[in-house]
Formats: sequence, structure tokens, C-alpha cells
Amino acid sequence: MNSLILKKDKEKSLLRRHPWVYDTAVKRVEGKPASGETVAVRAHDGRFLAWAAYSPTSTLRARCWSYREDEAVDAAWFAKKIADAVAARAPLRERTNAIRLVFGEADQLPGLIVDQYGDYLVTQFQSAGVEAHREIIVDTLIEATGAKGVFDRSDAATRRREGLELRTGLLRGEEPPQEIEISEDGVLYGVDVRVGHKTGFYIDQRESRLTAQKVAEAFRRKHGRGMRALNCFCYTGGFSLALLKGGADEVVSVDSSQEALNMAARNARRNGFAEERTKWVCDDVFQALRRYRDAGEHFDLVILDPPKFASSHYHVDRAARAYKDINLNGLRLLAPGGELFTFSCSGAIDVDLFQKIVAGAVIDARVNAWAVGRFGGGEDHPLLMTYPEGEYLKGLHLCVRP
Repeated sequence: MNSLILKKDKEKSLLRRHPWVYDTAVKRVEGKPASGETVAVRAHDGRFLAWAAYSPTSTLRARCWSYREDEAVDAAWFAKKIADAVAARAPLRERTNAIRLVFGEADQLPGLIVDQYGDYLVTQFQSAGVEAHREIIVDTLIEATGAKGVFDRSDAATRRREGLELRTGLLRGEEPPQEIEISEDGVLYGVDVRVGHKTGFYIDQRESRLTAQKVAEAFRRKHGRGMRALNCFCYTGGFSLALLKGGADEVVSVDSSQEALNMAARNARRNGFAEERTKWVCDDVFQALRRYRDAGEHFDLVILDPPKFASSHYHVDRAARAYKDINLNGLRLLAPGGELFTFSCSGAIDVDLFQKIVAGAVIDARVNAWAVGRFGGGEDHPLLMTYPEGEYLKGLHLCVRP
């Protein structure tokens, strides 16, 4: 068996069951493992630590499958891990048919993302290990779910860091339709899995969308009218439709992609929402926020759900300035008693730093604000407690007080 021998004292993270081995921790490689091949990770004194997938070109030299020496990482092992992951998400099927079935390291399948949209699965093979076992994984997914087809969106930059080519296309079964219709908490959405962010939809914002729907319902009960809301970086209208479902009178939705806005408008029609309740604006959000501020516009709720501003720790300072900018101007647009939903999906921006950035915006906006809630990825995006890097999505629900 090929092995990775670690430098002295570099075994501590694996003893805590963190799933990554960096190249700087490796003393030597015994044997000639191929990309994605399972290797034994051993301490400097030869003690077994884990079975892991080897990646010869990545700074993440290995990603751990198992910490049990008596466990074989074979087809049966993959079948059990996938079956367990699918079963754990079963309760969500009462609410939606759009579910993250496999969430990488959290499901002991590092680098593998599997999203289900109705009868179709969308995969992302982001590491050498899962790429090497792709055929077994796809066969097992079909068996575990009965899906009509598996479409691959392995087109993220992480593939290149693993020495893998980007890939998109059908892996098994039927081609998915141009737009797959999904249902979530009583709202219908169209999803194009071939293009767009992630696998076509922000599944990870399910709980936040439900909160938005409830906030809109509560506002109508309290004020006898529907709220006026601004949804920035709206993509295909996820938050916008949830607010309309909750009874918002008007939702202004801003995104830089006209294609995404066209999909959002179709989604609104799919649910029968009146056109006069929606306004779809193709614009740069940073500029739009300033224009609304200068025009004296006010909203009962502002939602800021930007794309990743920091792809690595090298970009944290620049990202912090961008988050501060949008939050400051978003706060300035709130009507008295208004509310702000603000998010970051940048893994390099941790929860504490994000809260400090938003607090700085509150101070500069000269408002009194309560944080009344926090947002995360939901139960199909579980946080593996030994792998804090998995908490990429974080958000705050603020209420402006007198």
C-alpha cells in the first residue's frame, strides 16, 4: 500500500479528524500513487492515521476518507456513504424537491457535491479522489435515488488546482429539460442546471428564503399592507419570490445578469404573481445602491446576497471593503423600523470578521440596529465540527430600532 509519511508533530490535525493533509505536512511519499488513489497516511513514526485520496499537484496533498485502519475504501464503502447521505436528507422532501444530497467533507466524501432537482441529479467532482471513483459514485447515486439522469457541472476552478480538466455534460440517463421546475415551501422555481452559479440554484439559502417569507407575512399582519423590499444580487429571484409569496406589495430585484433576471421574471409568472408587484433591474448593485440612496428611496427590507468577494485569504481586505460598502448603503435605504438580511458566502471571511464588518457599517450609517437572527446553510449543508472551513455561508438579520 502506498503511504504518505508526515513530518513530526504534523499528525495533530488528523488526530482531531480534520480531513485535509497539506503538502507542507508531508515528509515523504512511499510508493508511486496515482492521482486520486487511496493511500495510507502515517505519522512520522509509522502510526496509521487515515485512508486518504492522493492529489500530487494540489497543496491539499490528501483528503481523508476514513480514520479506521480496518475499513476498506471500495465500492461497498461508497455505496454506504451515499446511502447514508441520501437518508439523512429524507425529512426535507416534505418541503422541497431541491436538496443537496452530498456535501463533500461533511459526508466523508471530500470534494463531492450532489444536488437533486426533481428527477435529476447535478454533480461536482472537485477533488482527485472522487474523480478517480466517478463511475462507481454515479452508478451508486442512480441506484440510491432512482434519478432519471445525472448531469455534471465540474467546471469550478478547484478542479484545476487538483490537476483536473473542467467538465460539463450528461454522465448518465436522460438529458435534463432546459428548465427543471422545483418546489420549495409553496413556491415554484425554474432551474437551468447547465449554466449559472453553482449547480443552477442557491439550495443553501432555503431557510433564509423561508424566513424572508415569514417576515413578509408578519409585516402585512402588523401594518395592514405589504412591504416594499429590495433584493440585491437577486440571481433568478429566490428571495424575491419568497417575499411575494409572503405578501410583499413590491419587490425591486437587482442583478448584473439580464439572463438571470429573465429567468426570475419567468419564475414570477410561474407562480402567478402580478407583474406590477415586481421590478427587475439589470444593473451593478454597488452603483444601484448609490442611486437609490441619492434619490431618497426607502425600503422596508433590504437583502444583500452577493457572490463570493474573497476567493482566498489574499483577497480578504478587498472583500471587507466591498461588504462594508454594500451594507452601509443598504442600511441607509431602510425605512424607519426597516430590516436587513445580509450574507457572505466567502469562506475566507469567517463569522466573526463578517459581524465586525457589518457592525462597522452600522456605526457609519449612524443607526441603532439589533441582530435578531443568524443564517446558515441548512440541514442538508451540515457543518462537520472537525472541519470549520465547511461553514462558508453566514448571514445576519438586522432590525433598525428607534
